[in-house]
Amino acid sequence: MKFIFKLFKRTAILLFIVIGLAVVFIYATGNQYIFRGVQLTYLKGNKTANIDDRLDFDTRMIANGEIQEWELSDNYNSIPLTDTLLAELEAYQSAGFLIVKDGKIWNEHYFNGYSDTSLTNSFSVSKTMVTLLLGKAIEEGLIENLNQPITDFLPELKDDSLAELCTVGDLSAMTAGYDWSENYYFPLNPTAKAYYGRDITKQILSRGFVKESGKEFEYLSGVTQLLGIVIRRAVDEPLSDYLSEKFWKPMGMKSPGFWALDNPDGMEKAYCCVYSNVRDFAKFGQLILQNGKWNGKQLIDSSFVALMKTPNVSAFSQVEQPIYGYSLWLDYNHDTPFYSLIGHLGQYIAVIPDHNMIVVRLGKNRDRRHTKLGVLPGNDLYYYVDEAMKMIRNHEEMQLQEVGGLQLDY
Repeated sequence: MKFIFKLFKRTAILLFIVIGLAVVFIYATGNQYIFRGVQLTYLKGNKTANIDDRLDFDTRMIANGEIQEWELSDNYNSIPLTDTLLAELEAYQSAGFLIVKDGKIWNEHYFNGYSDTSLTNSFSVSKTMVTLLLGKAIEEGLIENLNQPITDFLPELKDDSLAELCTVGDLSAMTAGYDWSENYYFPLNPTAKAYYGRDITKQILSRGFVKESGKEFEYLSGVTQLLGIVIRRAVDEPLSDYLSEKFWKPMGMKSPGFWALDNPDGMEKAYCCVYSNVRDFAKFGQLILQNGKWNGKQLIDSSFVALMKTPNVSAFSQVEQPIYGYSLWLDYNHDTPFYSLIGHLGQYIAVIPDHNMIVVRLGKNRDRRHTKLGVLPGNDLYYYVDEAMKMIRNHEEMQLQEVGGLQLDY
């Protein structure tokens, strides 16, 4: 019995020493954010960030103005969700699903206690919003053009010869040769530090570039954060205020949004973390579909929006199909061509221009089983697009049957 007690005591001491050394190492390397990350994920039963973590962070409000409600279609919710779609939405803890057709809400469903007023995390959907802010800053002459060097705004990087070759356009197109590791689950990496850390600007500007920019597509959240810092300095106001002034208010958002900050008076996490609801997120898809026009007013130059939707062919020289423009994911070779805004855990805003449609899905998890549905990350996005199209076709076939028409040819 004494032997067991001594063994237990030695093991406990050894464990205490190991934990103590780990804590010392974490503090010595400036990675104290890990404690906060563990508290806000693992200790809450999550493996990564979640869509409902707004109250865990400091935020800045994105003020709305006069509300412009979506018009409901005459066929609102007249066609049920397909069995396949309903099963997918329920299995992966969806929050909401929305179809906009011809500028009107055609179908709308909510799950797991969420509603049209629930504010959830956009994750990387916000990257597209940042590029819209870039376009507006260029339009207003606050940034010269997409070819302006980032070091004009980031003098901290002037001693980095590779940084001097990077343009603001490279940041939006994900062709910047920045030193970054994109990982949403491993705690000891720059993406986690950006999410849970307290000084994102210092973190981002302390890293350098590892290869020449403008040559090759590489999706890196740190690159969008660099772009956010550039825009913040160019417009001389917080990103939240600029987004409110140029888009949130003019589009008549249903409610204020919120953008997560690194500290109470700090910098927006530009690469992620705008909190809003399904209907308001859908308006960004509609704005891009309408080439930047809203209620007859051009909120952003149509040529810039067209560029966002154009495949960046030069950045994909090693593959057959370019899948990215400027902060938009593209699949124009799919049976139903579309482009999309994509966020962690399956936050999707898909725009189907040939059918004047927007499909929005928000939720807590995404289906990782399917790897061959299409070329874009988040292959379950194809389920939402394809099943929405089935619903549209079912409705059109029903209409033809009512008037004795011929079968549609798809």
